[in-house]
Amino acid sequence: MKQRLKQYAIMAAAAFALWGILDNHFIFEGRHVHLLKKSELNLHDTFVSLNNKRPETIMKNDRLREAGIGDLMVELGMLTEDKKSQLESKYRYGG
Repeated sequence: MKQRLKQYAIMAAAAFALWGILDNHFIFEGRHVHLLKKSELNLHDTFVSLNNKRPETIMKNDRLREAGIGDLMVELGMLTEDKKSQLESKYRYGG
C-alpha cells in the first residue's frame, strides 16, 4: 500500500511539472529566469533566451508578444515604453 501511494505521488508530481512546462514561457536573461503565462497549453516557445537577441527579433514572435514579452523587456531595460508600443503595432498588423 505504501509503495502504491509513493507511485501515485511521483506520477502526480510529474504531471504537475509537465503542466507547469506546458503552461509557461521560461524566459532566460543572463542568470535570471522569468515566467510568462501562455495563452494555451503547448510546447511552442517554452524556453527562450533573451541573450544576444535584438528586441525586434523577439517582438516578431506572436506568441511571446501575446504573453507580454514587451512588458518584461521594458522592465529589464531592453526597450523603452515608446519603442515597445511601436514594435507591437508594427508586428500586430503584419509589418
